Amino acid sequence: MYNRLPAELKEQLEGLINVFLAEKQFEGCGGQEITDEIRVTIAGQACMLLLNRKTKYFPKLTLILVYPAAYVARQAGGDGTVTGQSRQGESWQNGPVVLAWNSVTGGANNIKDGQNVVFHEFSHRLDQEDGSADGAPILESQSCYASWAKVLSGEYEALRGKAKKHRRSVMRRYGATHPAEFFAVATEAFLEKAKQIKKKHPDLYEELKSYYKLDPITWR
Repeated sequence: MYNRLPAELKEQLEGLINVFLAEKQFEGCGGQEITDEIRVTIAGQACMLLLNRKTKYFPKLTLILVYPAAYVARQAGGDGTVTGQSRQGESWQNGPVVLAWNSVTGGANNIKDGQNVVFHEFSHRLDQEDGSADGAPILESQSCYASWAKVLSGEYEALRGKAKKHRRSVMRRYGATHPAEFFAVATEAFLEKAKQIKKKHPDLYEELKSYYKLDPITWR
């Protein structure tokens, strides 16, 4: 995706990456060794979400945990039972971002499938900056929230309807599970399936374009 960016965005991205790498720590899990390739690949994709915007570089994030592949996240239930779920990534409120390295490279290499675990988890970080993961990140002004709520809630309900009927959509069905997941899935599609999103979901495209200050449909 870097190769598709205009020269001015490439230069801006490189600066963002340098700050990100200076501020964030990386830790390998499950035997994963942390290399410069891992650090730069993750930082580069995460900082795509910061282009053209005033940013504090994901202020509540200090640590990124990297597994070699999908890992099992264990949760304790109220009755004391422990369950495990295989995951490719997650973002903990006020905690670390966790990523599976093979999913990171898969997302970086395929920029047209609308699936990118780094875009997904770091859009959650943006969503969580106001203290709640509800699909509504901090917007530029108070006047932006009404339009955002109307468009994204409508698109979320439409995706839920399609998911129930097993109908195809530009966006992954996982976005129909929660408003926060919808924002993350919509972000993936916005950056990787820009033409399709703009054609089939023009209002959503405009909201995301206004928020991210990017117009990926114009990238070569």
